[in-house]
Amino acid sequence: MTTAAPELLTVPEVMASLKVGRTKVYDLIRTHRLVSIKVDGCRRIPADSVGDFIRRQIERGA
Repeated sequence: MTTAAPELLTVPEVMASLKVGRTKVYDLIRTHRLVSIKVDGCRRIPADSVGDFIRRQIERGA
């Protein structure tokens, strides 16, 4: 049985998805509101992390 690797998004893809700027995405990463990893120095954000962030914001009523 093989499990699929999570889809990894670039910062520009997350910017487009959340309709925010680059600085905001990095702020969300810095404050641990978005999970991210580095792949050879390139920042990648699991798509699930973006979905979790959106769900948390909706639950807060933000």
